[in-house]
Amino acid sequence: MTTIKINGMRCAHCSGSVTKALEGIEGLTDVKVDLEKGEATYTEKSPVSLETIKKKITGIGFEVAE
Repeated sequence: MTTIKINGMRCAHCSGSVTKALEGIEGLTDVKVDLEKGEATYTEKSPVSLETIKKKITGIGFEVAE
């Protein structure tokens, strides 16, 4: 299970958008987004680059914290 911090989520719609975006990446499973913690967790069924994940999240208006 991998965890990434995400900045900019403020409501359930925000976390839902991030969930949908991450679930749309081939190779990711078990996606869970925690609005209160400002993070997402996922499992890689097949390797996915962090850059791919960052681009997907920034593409919908959020920021991946380093």
